[in-house]
Amino acid sequence: MSNKKLSLLLVAGSRDELRQYQVSYYFLIGTAAFIVLLFVANVFLTASFFKARADYNEIARLKAENEMLLAKYDEMRAEIREVNDIYTDLVDKEIVIRNIFNLPEISSDERQLGIGGPDGRDHELFSHAVGLAYSTEQNVDALVRLAGFEKEKYEEIYGILAEKKSLLDHTPSIMPCRGYMTRGYGMKQDPFTGYKRFHGGIDIANKTGTPVYATADGVVRYTGRMGDLGKLIEVDHGYNYRTRYGHLNTIKVKRGQKVRRGDLIGLMGSTGYSTGPHLHYEVLVKSKQSNPLKYILNN
Repeated sequence: MSNKKLSLLLVAGSRDELRQYQVSYYFLIGTAAFIVLLFVANVFLTASFFKARADYNEIARLKAENEMLLAKYDEMRAEIREVNDIYTDLVDKEIVIRNIFNLPEISSDERQLGIGGPDGRDHELFSHAVGLAYSTEQNVDALVRLAGFEKEKYEEIYGILAEKKSLLDHTPSIMPCRGYMTRGYGMKQDPFTGYKRFHGGIDIANKTGTPVYATADGVVRYTGRMGDLGKLIEVDHGYNYRTRYGHLNTIKVKRGQKVRRGDLIGLMGSTGYSTGPHLHYEVLVKSKQSNPLKYILNN
């Protein structure tokens, strides 16, 4: 086959002129192979060009997204700083509240809620954007933990203050009526005998019918006559507090009725052991008479 050649006849402008060429098979095969190689190379280069173009567009898109993410992370970090300032302000207010009400303080170490240990990531391999993402995530996680901790502590304070408010609401603290104090608490001269005897409350004088008010929230435990005190109301305020209102002309409440501080419960009179219209007012703490003046804030 190496001796075989292919003859080609070429006809010129007229049929009288013929030209004959001989081409070996190796030449033809080589030429064909070269053409195929050129075609394949062209296809490969064309594909590579379009792939490179697509990669360039993708890189440009990713770069634009990266810049946008960096801008967003900067905004988020600014917002995180703002939230952190708000959290710090809340902590300061909580500390003030605890100081006002003598509540136990929380140590700064406890507030840190520290966590530790490697996270298994090689941060040196991260891009700036990825590094910011992890850093922002850690800041957000820390704020979430601190917010949960602070919420728990505020709920604790709320419960304590709610209990204190209830105690304050049920602690006698106002004058039971208008008038003039004519007799105080302790060993005082008896207006009938002239001898000193223990007086377990205070006397407030005014005209008959002067309104008498409950000095704290509570429940009416007794209404009726009680010896020398004449017509009397006794209110149980809870928390070991009770109050008594004696020498009344009229009782405006019933036994078992709930009253609030400032509610009208009776009218001043002169019933019982009395020289004139006045109110005998007592405060009992753990069933023992106490000086009512210690429980009057608007005297």
